[in-house]
Amino acid sequence: MLAGMTFALRLLQLVAGNAIQGISVATLVRANLGLPGWDVFHQGVAGTLDLALGTVVVLVSLLVLLLWIPLRERPGVGTVVNALAVGTFVNLGLAWLPVVEGLGLRSAMLVAGTVGFSLGTAMYIGAALGPGPRDGLMTGIARRGYSVRAARTFIEIVALLVGWLLGGVVGVGTVVFSLAVGPLVQWFLPGLAHTRWSERVPVRAAAPPG
Repeated sequence: MLAGMTFALRLLQLVAGNAIQGISVATLVRANLGLPGWDVFHQGVAGTLDLALGTVVVLVSLLVLLLWIPLRERPGVGTVVNALAVGTFVNLGLAWLPVVEGLGLRSAMLVAGTVGFSLGTAMYIGAALGPGPRDGLMTGIARRGYSVRAARTFIEIVALLVGWLLGGVVGVGTVVFSLAVGPLVQWFLPGLAHTRWSERVPVRAAAPPG
């Protein structure tokens, strides 16, 4: 009974964290000051294919999961939920949040989106129900003899460059997010961590949107 309740609470934390991640990405889009590397890629693909941004997030998540097969990574409940939920909440957030003008308001949305995404990431990692597709890709590569930092940096730079070439927005927000997300997740995580995955995977492995 207690184990079931614990799992239910962790699952609730996971879903809530993914929801916060998705809405935070939508907030960063509305700020229009630059997106994280993966989301620059998602935005570029969405514009090229004329698809909703959140739909692209889900589709890319599912495609990234195919890359887990040669890496022999095993998905968990959190992997599936993350792959489907974050993009869904990106679309909901974009439908709800208005387009804003004025640098002050846009800057406030950049800060809110960065802090919110960090909180959501700490919640999803802390639930310890399995890595998201992008995190699993990076840790899978790292287990083949590369550092997590090197794998993360290489993949995100490639995603950012391809996304920028496709028309994704790169700007000061990209830099702010990159510098702030690691320390913020590190700050949030201790109070949200449940079990081993959060201890095994360094905070800097967390990649938007999981």
